[in-house]
Amino acid sequence: MIIGKVVGSLFSTRKSEKLVGNKFMIVEPVESMRNTGSRLVAIDIIGAGIGEYVLVAQGSAARIGCDMADAPIDAAIVGIIDEGQDWSK
Repeated sequence: MIIGKVVGSLFSTRKSEKLVGNKFMIVEPVESMRNTGSRLVAIDIIGAGIGEYVLVAQGSAARIGCDMADAPIDAAIVGIIDEGQDWSK
């Protein structure tokens, strides 16, 4: 899992039938957890909002965490961080 900040949302009118009815958010990993990309699109099953710090599962863990094992999901927001260190640094 990685920690990231929700920086936006996106809408798709045409998508896989397995994704219909789901919300997608743009997540920017915190600096210490960045690898190659700076942002990712994650399915949001818990209702995270822009500006919140979240836990993001990736790969098969994301599909399993959403209970959508056969959907084309690579990243999923699986938790909202209530408190902790200042992740903005």
